Order: sequence, then structure tokens, then C-alpha cells
Amino acid sequence: MARPKTDSPSADAIRALADAQGRLAVRVTPGARSEAIEISGGRLLLKTRVKPQDGAANDAVMALLAKALGTAPSRLSLLRGATSREKLVQLD
Repeated sequence: MARPKTDSPSADAIRALADAQGRLAVRVTPGARSEAIEISGGRLLLKTRVKPQDGAANDAVMALLAKALGTAPSRLSLLRGATSREKLVQLD
């Protein structure tokens, strides 16, 4: 997995997008040219190079998000959107 852009948002900025229950809405672009995390229009946009095959993109998304938050991937869980670009992730 390639490294995310250096100008990615801080962990605090990402956590601020979560609702009161710690759920974070994420818009994913699988198969992108580079990996990146951006905040645009009050939404978290995540780009990953991994293709959406057999859940590989979901695993890459969770790993990239966990790295940006400074936590283990096991502390995050995918609540909704396993086959969609729109995902809902439960933060630790």
C-alpha cells in the first residue's frame, strides 16, 4: 500500500466529522491513482489504489483510515456499505 499524501487532515479533524455515536461517513474511490484522505464539503473522501475485489478495497480503506487516526484497524468496524462507495465506519 502506498503512503497517503502528506497534506492529509489531522486525526482530530477526521474525528470531528464523526457523529455523537462515533460513526463516520466515508466516500471511497477504489482503484485511484494514488492514496489520499481529504475533507471536502464536510465529508471524508478516501482514495485507495486497491481494486474492489473480494473485499480487498474495504480492508485497504480500514487500514488507511486507522493509520490516519493513529489507531489499530481492529478498533474500527464497518457498519454499512461493504459493496458501496458510501461507507459508515464506527470509530473506537
